[in-house]
Amino acid sequence: MSSLTLDAAEEIIAAAHKRAQAIGKAVSVAVVDAGGFPIAIRRPDGARPLTPDIARAKAYTAAIMQRPGTMLKKWQESQPVFFSQLSQLSGAAMPIMATEGSLTIKKDGEIIGGLGIAGGTADEDQQIAEEVLQSLGYELEFAAWGVAGKPAGKDA
Repeated sequence: MSSLTLDAAEEIIAAAHKRAQAIGKAVSVAVVDAGGFPIAIRRPDGARPLTPDIARAKAYTAAIMQRPGTMLKKWQESQPVFFSQLSQLSGAAMPIMATEGSLTIKKDGEIIGGLGIAGGTADEDQQIAEEVLQSLGYELEFAAWGVAGKPAGKDA
């Protein structure tokens, strides 16, 4: 079982800040482990005060829901009442935010954390997150919800 280290989280954050700076944005970046617990959160000079909390909620969502925010957004639109109740569960540490800039961190087929970017437009947050994870060798492909696959505990 892989885990996301502090060094790896710092590498992701540094790359995200560099990419954001290249497009003239000051974004906050949060990296959490697979359970949604924070590893590192950084708000650079010039980033708006609420952006670290937004980034953390995005990262938390991507980790615990095990899908990027853009995939969850479709689910939220189809079942808004159910989805709104997820943040109300007693075990929910953060709000569930199904939006751009919320990416699940996956390596060697295993979900190891979540990345949240906040401070640009929705498209900019998403682009920064995707480019950074791809450049660092993380996987960006996820099976759609409800797609038949190999049954749990069975060998193919």
